[in-house]
Amino acid sequence: MSDSLIAVMDQRPSVEVPTRSPLYLRGDANGHGLSIRENALAAQLVIRGKANDPSFAQGVQTATGLALPGTLHSNANDDWRLRWLTPDEWLLTGPADAAFSMEAKLREQLSGHYAVINVSGGQTLLQLSGANAKTVLMKSCPYDVHDRNFPVGKVVSTVFAKSQATLCRLGDDTWELVIRRSFADYIWRWLLDAGAEFGLSEQA
Repeated sequence: MSDSLIAVMDQRPSVEVPTRSPLYLRGDANGHGLSIRENALAAQLVIRGKANDPSFAQGVQTATGLALPGTLHSNANDDWRLRWLTPDEWLLTGPADAAFSMEAKLREQLSGHYAVINVSGGQTLLQLSGANAKTVLMKSCPYDVHDRNFPVGKVVSTVFAKSQATLCRLGDDTWELVIRRSFADYIWRWLLDAGAEFGLSEQA
């Protein structure tokens, strides 16, 4: 299908258009060796295509500056992070005001059978950090987050509380959760409860 037949819309055409993240009423939460914050309104693009197609992989890299990551891995530069989701699907996240321009770059570089979908409005990003972050994750999901099984850069989608999250390890004590907008408040409250033993509380 030609790109000329695809409806492409800038979801943030002007700074004058009011925008709110799903957790806009929440402040950052801090405790002993533990903190949580929302990366509010981050650009989020789902990219689909054939990983074994050299032109697809090269097109993604030319547009984003990132090599297409393999199974359960992610790649990042100063502005963008590209995560493997399934054998033919990746999630690209970056600056809040850059989703539309990045989508345009991808469409310029890609051809044939592919898809680029702006999902920024349906998800949000949480960053969980500190020496006690791993303990909170162990309370919240069944996936093994031990260092031997979950190195920096790894990414998995897993059950989280009674919902779901895509979990990525950004650093030794820093983790990122990609969560659905409709479950954002629930997961935020869950994390506050799970971190209560470390004095986790929202800042006024």
